[in-house]
Amino acid sequence: MASSSGIMFRSMSGRTALKLFGPNSKVQIRFRSLVIPIHRKPLAKYGGRHTVTVLPGDGIGPEMMAHLKRIFTFAHVPVDFEVLDIGSRDLSDSALDNAIIAIERNGVALKGNIETKFDDPQFKSRNMELRRRLDLFANILHCKTVPTIPVRHKEIDIVLIRENTEGEYSGIEHQSVKGVVESIKVVTRQKIEQIATLAFDFALANNRKKITAIHKANIQKLGDGLFLKVCREMAETKYKDVKFEHMIVDNASMQLVSRPEQFNGGILLMPNLYGNIISNIACGLVGGPGLVSGMNLGKKYAVFETGTRNTGTSIAGKDVANPTAFIQAAIDMLRYVDEPLHADRLTTALYNTLIVKKIHTADIGGTAKTSEIIEGVIDELKQIFDKEHVHYF
Repeated sequence: MASSSGIMFRSMSGRTALKLFGPNSKVQIRFRSLVIPIHRKPLAKYGGRHTVTVLPGDGIGPEMMAHLKRIFTFAHVPVDFEVLDIGSRDLSDSALDNAIIAIERNGVALKGNIETKFDDPQFKSRNMELRRRLDLFANILHCKTVPTIPVRHKEIDIVLIRENTEGEYSGIEHQSVKGVVESIKVVTRQKIEQIATLAFDFALANNRKKITAIHKANIQKLGDGLFLKVCREMAETKYKDVKFEHMIVDNASMQLVSRPEQFNGGILLMPNLYGNIISNIACGLVGGPGLVSGMNLGKKYAVFETGTRNTGTSIAGKDVANPTAFIQAAIDMLRYVDEPLHADRLTTALYNTLIVKKIHTADIGGTAKTSEIIEGVIDELKQIFDKEHVHYF
């Protein structure tokens, strides 16, 4: 496979690839988690260790969390997992309540996706309830191409920031008369200002030069009109150093798949539903759901998961799922709890596995098993420890 510069990665030696994509290369630095501009109180540590709530969820979630625990144990990451079983099979409120209490206690969680039943109007989405009750108002994805993964568009580097608690996801629906359903979209200036402030602060903290607000204000003149109005006001009054543009959501979808490079180095700022759709498109552009992590952030708590909220039920237990997105979510979490050394080690190990060794699962054009990627990461960690003269066992 050739990059846009004509380099043939499959014929490249490991030494040459390491030189191009090693821990101090531009590619490797680009894969590191970005700065999160949220000021929070330091999380409690017990005996120098963090306690993280782990919600394995459905599908491939449980096996992925087991892999993460193995990696953390080998790498002596000072994190203890508090595992709570919450999934779509348990319809009671107690499991959800216990999960929320645990996250409130620990301040941070790693999460697999929880399947949402769409054939039962009374079933509340566990994913949505976690975001709403913990006020995880921001969902952030960093979509960037991996050089050795075959994709149509090369060198994509786009951040997507989505309002995470209201809009079409407000969950207010009723049937006024038989055959007539009203689904209410609720948006508030407070939440728009909150997500827009985070996006602009994120741009400044990470040297992102442009924000593009995605909307449908030409049709939804009050709801999306307010979103666009608030974003534009903030750009003109408080954040004049950041270039601001806006784009209608249907055009943005087309532009993203035809010319995604126009958004490189920038941020797409979106209301809830459009953010969900656009984020999935962006993940598809860089190789699919197995590669991108997602951060759900609030002022007090944070939940880290995969960027696309798929359970992977059909491939659960088959040792074929791509663990990259889950590992990247763990790296994001380590930066959040202020463990940059462990985050950098794991970043280097993961991307040397993908780039230098070219160990790829079937979803990204390879033949490797899940366990082979995990073994590759652990082997890379061994080499890192040897260079640092760190003892492992």
